[in-house]
Amino acid sequence: MSNAGVTTNYLSSPVKARSEDSFAITFAPLSLDAVYALADDPGNGAIVVMSGMVRNQTDGKPVVSLEYQAYEPMAMQIFKQIAVEIRQQWQDVNRVAIHHRIGKLKIGEISVLVGVGCPHRSEAFEACRYAIDTLKHNAPIWKKEHWQDGSSSWVSIGACETQGC
Repeated sequence: MSNAGVTTNYLSSPVKARSEDSFAITFAPLSLDAVYALADDPGNGAIVVMSGMVRNQTDGKPVVSLEYQAYEPMAMQIFKQIAVEIRQQWQDVNRVAIHHRIGKLKIGEISVLVGVGCPHRSEAFEACRYAIDTLKHNAPIWKKEHWQDGSSSWVSIGACETQGC
């Protein structure tokens, strides 16, 4: 499923999310247990949770920390839109949870959690992968890599990279 060539104004047309879904952008540490519980449903046969973490290097260059910033109103609308798109392709999905950290994170800390619960494992895996890939491409979230040598650089991981926010 692709929206190539489609421009959506996420702020002027709010996306209606299902009440059972969960979306968050927070300075607080993310919890695997909490996102798993938010993706849980009696109709699930599978829950897939993807955890993105701060690693100690990028392309072989030592990293000491990352700093995330987001344009929160638009990012939250994009998270909701991702859930809508997931259900258009995988109608049996019961729950979607997308949580992202902002602020300065240390090596090993979780930066993003995506949880998808549905009756079958293959759909849960596919929908979860779609969610993280779409988030990374569309959400206005940026990270600053702090290098061991004291330098740092911003890396765009969201919509502004292609949409010029």
